[in-house]
Amino acid sequence: MDLKSKINLEKLPRHIAVIMDGNGRWAKQHGKPRVFGHRNGVRAVRETTEAAAELGVEYLTLYAFSTENWNRPKLEVGALMKLLVETLHKEINTLNKNDIRLQAIGDISQLPDSTRKALLDGIHNTRNNTRMTLVLALNYSAKWEILEAVKNLATQVSQQKLDPADINETLFSASLSTHDIPDPELLIRTSGEHRLSNFLLWQVAYAELHFSPVFWPDYNKEHLYQAIIDYQNRERRFGKISEQLVP
Repeated sequence: MDLKSKINLEKLPRHIAVIMDGNGRWAKQHGKPRVFGHRNGVRAVRETTEAAAELGVEYLTLYAFSTENWNRPKLEVGALMKLLVETLHKEINTLNKNDIRLQAIGDISQLPDSTRKALLDGIHNTRNNTRMTLVLALNYSAKWEILEAVKNLATQVSQQKLDPADINETLFSASLSTHDIPDPELLIRTSGEHRLSNFLLWQVAYAELHFSPVFWPDYNKEHLYQAIIDYQNRERRFGKISEQLVP
């Protein structure tokens, strides 16, 4: 029995988030510069996205570029931004063919003009697709997102548009950049690292975490299937005990 056939399509996570890690180390293993790893990681993005959509996953969020990534060597950052433009231009037809809508979270105003334009064009050109939403986290960090939400709520309070006593989890969530996206039930990180790296810290409070030793350029649909099977084999209690769960 293959892995795909073991997946219960009635219990799929609505939203899967992925920290795509290991491009640089993969390139080093192959005696190539880090950018070589990023370029080969595009195949994994395509295969993972298509596999998730085929299964019926509603949202897939990929951590593409963090606010901390600007601290990398300028040559690598420049190459990454160029690669994003190339990939967005090439993959729009694939997204439309698979009925996948593109969205983005993060401070995209700080992206280079060509990268931001390619991203906004992709979002516009796929806006009517309904099968799955692919969310790219670009120039994103959870701390930035949370601080922006706090500033927004504080401004509303100072303008007497909001009573501090009315601030609750629902209102705070509505102030985040993911306000129209359900929280991830499954978060995957590749390359063997076991940390969240400032990614969706509020949203993954109850997500199941799956850490894969595979470097991102080698990640494929079979690895995704295994992560989903692992997720489905876990008991999600949300603070309750097993006996309280409805069968």
